[in-house]
Amino acid sequence: MTHPSVHRRWWPTAPAASPLCAVLATLALLAAAPAQASSHREAPFITTAPKVDGTDLYLFNSYEPGRAGYVTLIANYQPLQAPYGGPNYFAMDPNALYEIHVDHNGDAKEDLTFQFRFQNALKGISLPIDGLNVPIPLIQAGGVSTPNSPSLNVNERFTLNLVRGDRRTGAVAPVTNAANSSAMFDKPVDHIGVKTVPNYATYAAQHVYSVNIPGCATPGKVFVGQRKEAFAVNLGVIFDLVNAPVSVITDPALINAAPNTIDGANVTTLALEVHKSCLLAPGAADPVIGAWTTASLRQAQTLLPVPPSGHQTSAAVGGAWVQVSRLGMPLVNEVVIGLPDKDRFNASKPGGDAQFINYVTNPTLPKLLEIALALPGVSPTNFPRNDLVTTFLTGIPGVNRPINVTPSEMLRLNTSIAAVPFASQNRLGIVGSLLSGGTDFAGYPNGRRPKDDVVDISLVAMMGGLCRANAGNTLGFGAACHPGVVPLGDTAFKLHDAVDQAVVPLLPGFPYLFTPTAGSN
Repeated sequence: MTHPSVHRRWWPTAPAASPLCAVLATLALLAAAPAQASSHREAPFITTAPKVDGTDLYLFNSYEPGRAGYVTLIANYQPLQAPYGGPNYFAMDPNALYEIHVDHNGDAKEDLTFQFRFQNALKGISLPIDGLNVPIPLIQAGGVSTPNSPSLNVNERFTLNLVRGDRRTGAVAPVTNAANSSAMFDKPVDHIGVKTVPNYATYAAQHVYSVNIPGCATPGKVFVGQRKEAFAVNLGVIFDLVNAPVSVITDPALINAAPNTIDGANVTTLALEVHKSCLLAPGAADPVIGAWTTASLRQAQTLLPVPPSGHQTSAAVGGAWVQVSRLGMPLVNEVVIGLPDKDRFNASKPGGDAQFINYVTNPTLPKLLEIALALPGVSPTNFPRNDLVTTFLTGIPGVNRPINVTPSEMLRLNTSIAAVPFASQNRLGIVGSLLSGGTDFAGYPNGRRPKDDVVDISLVAMMGGLCRANAGNTLGFGAACHPGVVPLGDTAFKLHDAVDQAVVPLLPGFPYLFTPTAGSN
């Protein structure tokens, strides 16, 4: 694969409306929506269960020096964590199942699933008070600098299993610590503050484990713990009907004019680094994989009127696992799926994505943007929006489209496209490279890196910018850009949300997301 071939066949010529085009158009538009805060609190039910709320998924070829050939998968949960969120902070739910799914043959079904389960062990630290040993009210009794510190009153641990085949009926085997063969891993306590954890970066780094992955000859890495929120957005302004001047959000010189509203927030990260040979289909020539993350709860829950002492739960649970959160491409459920079906989307699988077709064939979002910006008639009218279809639903030919593909919404990554060093990454990913004549084809929507500004990329695509760039049809849009891409003209290339994703602090290597904001300095 060469970059010139990417320019020649970035999009296929799309036919007029057909059943397939209709299905394709569905999730294309979902993923191309103007972003809010990725998928934070995006559906009615999930607002009541923040511990299982998936916020962001990243999938990219590792760009840490010396890690060529590895793929990094990062799933974030528990949105908008206030760093001062004591006294209990943000432990993961021991009654939940957190999963990262990988499809390596394009059929919209998981072939590999990494399953995370959590245990919160209460040590019951007590202090002698007038002759009595009385349990302390905090999760820590002193400074913390090592895994499972004696000062931790609650120690979080997790197991990681790999399932091959169907997530519920496939073959299950544990991922183990390469150092001691243990199937149990410690999770660092959240960043309570610098008095409790004086050097959080060093402390957290002790929880990066080299792991043996069943059926994989090459060890991988895993890290689970709190990280600084890596997604940048002016959250309040965006949800207030884009309460920003058009002159600001169309001026490229002002891409960092607004504060990142969630800059001080934290999230909980489940990060894996796996050699690509362990993710691809055995013996297959296709280098493309797809991924999405989910969380599930037990079907039944009974609240205990008198919770037993020493337990970390007030409920008894049972029954089958029920999926309550799903995330592949950013922004899907948040701003495109209609309010009545947001919970349904979170419960769905990629293979059933055609059920949401009406939200795309008759989308409300472009018109909402017209209203919000007071710019009547700016919406592209080249329906169905096949200029967006290939990028977000089937993958781009010559970039990240599987050899055989079932249209479905997930992040897709070509593992054979070499990673680009952080300093050379185009913040607009493939879109930015095409518009500037660059060579960075290792970013969104070919997977997603932490530096990729998915908000601005999606704005450009949504408002017809890619069709405008294709005036000579050199990218093979064909009928996808039939009459109707008008409105914003070249201004579409300049659209942004006034918050620059590229300035968010990140680590140079695994787990890439930065040290969380401390509850106290």
